[in-house]
Amino acid sequence: MDDYLWWQDGVIYQIYPRSFADSDGDGLGDLPGITARLDYLAELGVDAIWLSPIYPSPDKDFGYDVSDYGNVDPRFGSLADFDALVREAHRRGIRVILDMVLNHTSDQHPWFQESRRSRDNPKHDWYIWKDPLPTGRRGIGKPPNNWQSCFGGRAWTYVPERGQYYYHMFLPEQPDVNWHNPEVRQAMFDVLRFWLERGVDGFRLDVFNAYFEDPQFRDNPPQFGLRGFDRQKHIHDCDQPEMIPLLRELRALLDSYPERYAVGETFMGAPEKAASYCGPDTLHAAFNFEFTACPFRADRFLRAIRRWEAATGETVWPNYVLSNHDVPRSATRYAQGEDDARAKVALGLLLTQRGTPFLYYGEEIGMRDIRLKRSEILDPPGRRYWPFYKGRDGCRSPMQWDDTPQAGFSVAKPWLPIHPNYRWRNVAAQREDEASILQFTRRLIALRKEHLALRRGRFQVVSLPQRDGLAYLRIHSQQTLLIGLNFSSQPMTLSLQRQSLSETTWDMVFSSRAAAGASLDNAKLHLAPYEVCILTAR
Repeated sequence: MDDYLWWQDGVIYQIYPRSFADSDGDGLGDLPGITARLDYLAELGVDAIWLSPIYPSPDKDFGYDVSDYGNVDPRFGSLADFDALVREAHRRGIRVILDMVLNHTSDQHPWFQESRRSRDNPKHDWYIWKDPLPTGRRGIGKPPNNWQSCFGGRAWTYVPERGQYYYHMFLPEQPDVNWHNPEVRQAMFDVLRFWLERGVDGFRLDVFNAYFEDPQFRDNPPQFGLRGFDRQKHIHDCDQPEMIPLLRELRALLDSYPERYAVGETFMGAPEKAASYCGPDTLHAAFNFEFTACPFRADRFLRAIRRWEAATGETVWPNYVLSNHDVPRSATRYAQGEDDARAKVALGLLLTQRGTPFLYYGEEIGMRDIRLKRSEILDPPGRRYWPFYKGRDGCRSPMQWDDTPQAGFSVAKPWLPIHPNYRWRNVAAQREDEASILQFTRRLIALRKEHLALRRGRFQVVSLPQRDGLAYLRIHSQQTLLIGLNFSSQPMTLSLQRQSLSETTWDMVFSSRAAAGASLDNAKLHLAPYEVCILTAR
């Protein structure tokens, strides 16, 4: 364990702060609430926590519209509360990653308030301003190009004071900053230094590959899609060549501190694109979201793994994620009713891959999405596109700690409803149940720490193609582990591609089944329904 590297060997746990734990009874989670639950996270075995935005914000996009990069929103606490969280997390061996939203600010940020006043303001070009095209309605002139906002409508909003449009990839209240401006670049790096000096261990970079736009602001070409945003090929409003030099500068800053880390959210990114932004002098990692779109089929997950393995190769360290604050929870997608058998298989796959696993808060207890009426939806895209898209509120419901009112999250009515299943699906109940998905997750995380092959071993498929089953090896120097996964409700026999596997003596290290677990004979691996098993070669 002397060379244990937290962001490579460990498990990272995403916390949506407003939904994790409320310490002051206002119905909104906060930093002291997270600090009070650190012992639980240490018990779970995670190595780092990633906090979704905690900065002051008008909350038009729930914190992803930042009005002050150098402070904590009073609803979450104070800088002193943040310092206490970092101190207590580090005391337990848990690192802290901050969500850093550098593509855009809130329209209430002082930078934008100055920029919008006039064309000769000192910050006049800290954002992306363009003159109208000659023709248009009401004498204003048309927007500079055809770019669309991801949240709906044109990506340009007109400001009479300047007689110009400003660009916003997301809401009009989220204007994009001008990364071509050296002063903006310096200001953003000062923000990173501010938090690094407070002991932050890394950053998750929100939509980082959208920082730059085509200098000529050319129209995006059309493609088939349902929404306006999806009806364009986004070749001019993201993934510009200026990103690589910027990432090198960012990496140099991180490397000037010990064991700091950056992972990027690759906006609209295929695995190959995500991997292209990673390396020894750029990002440590970038998210590949293919698992979040996979149906519950072994062959589809394997296809995603092979594609990611091919893209990352030997030089880029992969990561895997099943759930986050933007997609339906994995248990919602895969589980049948309140049965966790399928959710365990998905987590078993996640936690035995070559690469850093990211867990989303509550995933370890199999939390499901809540259902909301149209009048209850808070998320901007959900409000705009309902009923075709119902937003992201469903996966952001409060953490279910126990069976008391408000699930132990708060003494007040929470900002979003709590799932009705909290009475039996909660941390307290699952701590006492050895067959629970919480205990299953804890055991697998502990096995990752114990077995070097699970943390760094090569990935090698050994089962013949199968829709509902998968077997693979994790191989590291003298240690070899065999992992078997049954995606079916029926017993399964997987034919293995290497006869030598049956000639090796294997010991069971882990099985999700208390009885009738896996067995191996004559190059065939026999699995019980929905079994996850790990065997080690003697």
